[in-house]
Amino acid sequence: MTDQWAGKGFGWQNMFVPPAQDPRDQETVHGERDVLLRYLSFQRQTVRLKCAGLTPEQLASPVVPPSELTLLGLVRHLAAVEHGWFQRVMQGDNGPRPFRPNGVHSEEFSFPMPADSDVEAAFQEWQRQCDAADEFVARTELDARGEDDVELREVLVHLIEEYARHLGHADLLRECIDGRRGQ
Repeated sequence: MTDQWAGKGFGWQNMFVPPAQDPRDQETVHGERDVLLRYLSFQRQTVRLKCAGLTPEQLASPVVPPSELTLLGLVRHLAAVEHGWFQRVMQGDNGPRPFRPNGVHSEEFSFPMPADSDVEAAFQEWQRQCDAADEFVARTELDARGEDDVELREVLVHLIEEYARHLGHADLLRECIDGRRGQ
């Protein structure tokens, strides 16, 4: 029986960037608001890091069978999640969610093979939703309540958890695409 881990050493081999070159904000902050916002920002920056340098085909390819999950599907899903929590739950916006034209949760994961412009549009929409969320959070107290009496602080913690969970998926997807892992 061969060792399935042979050649898969740990350390910085095949990693994205060495720690000194990591583009993500890792500044130590204090206070509930600053800590929550820094962790959410770090998770968002990691999404970009995980998707950097890939072609539309790589971003849209399901590479962990039998799952049909893709990196581009995750970006589209996270745009819908940002909108859902910050626009719908916290601000009562009942308009359509990004990448869910029929209101079906799985729609953001289903799409034809994208062109560069489709990928750019997905990242722009995700960034637009992140920016809108940041603007709302900047002017809102953490104990503000939205739908079902949920507090903004709970939404922020949930978003950090949502990103972290999906970044675990992104780790596997990216490693299957080109061998890069970690971070």
